[in-house]
Amino acid sequence: MADPNDIFMDAIELKRGDLDFRFHCRMPAGRITAVAGPSGSGKTTLLNLIAGFEVPDSGRIELSGRDVTTFHPAERPVSLVFQENNLFAHLDIATNVGLGISPSLRLADKDLARISAALQRTGLGGYEKRMPGTLSGGERQRAAFARALVRDRPYLLLDEPFAALDPGLRLSMAMLLKELQAETGVTVVLVTHNSSDVRRLAERVIFLEKGRILADDETADFFDRPGPQPILDFRGRDGGM
Repeated sequence: MADPNDIFMDAIELKRGDLDFRFHCRMPAGRITAVAGPSGSGKTTLLNLIAGFEVPDSGRIELSGRDVTTFHPAERPVSLVFQENNLFAHLDIATNVGLGISPSLRLADKDLARISAALQRTGLGGYEKRMPGTLSGGERQRAAFARALVRDRPYLLLDEPFAALDPGLRLSMAMLLKELQAETGVTVVLVTHNSSDVRRLAERVIFLEKGRILADDETADFFDRPGPQPILDFRGRDGGM
């Protein structure tokens, strides 16, 4: 039975140049859904539609039971984490995280406490005054996760958040994501090209090919069922792990 807090993409159509995207799917509330597929298949486009960076030509997008199709990205109840982590190099880590609470950085004492708690939870306790350039790639991505935590939005969208990390850091960050999702109950959409990330993190998989949904399955079924060649190719990869 559908949950009103699911992410629902209802008969979405979008044309960009020679590319034609069509999405109709539901991503269950309180779970991790992976969006996978080859380069150019539409993974980031799907994420951008949910976030509001793209507006479909037709169809609708529902979040928290509301039609948000025409909402500005800032009006949508989502947080985003990207591969590049998008930290401002001239601001310390606490300030970067604080932008998730107030873009104007008007922060009360309770906000500063939330920032410290989020940094502690992501393994960056005591890093408040460190600058992004002094942190490792994994630490910068942890700071991006902390910023998403303080935003306290019900939907977390991640676009290849581990792609730039070495295998050890990738595994560590994946486990941190799984722990945070279990603690908060946030609905996660994870774009990834890595089959190992899908196996260890996702409860559901949406697989794209040329702007279409080729598979929409529970993770166990996705890996066990016979499938067309693009899915077999993806399942055969180790993603560099």
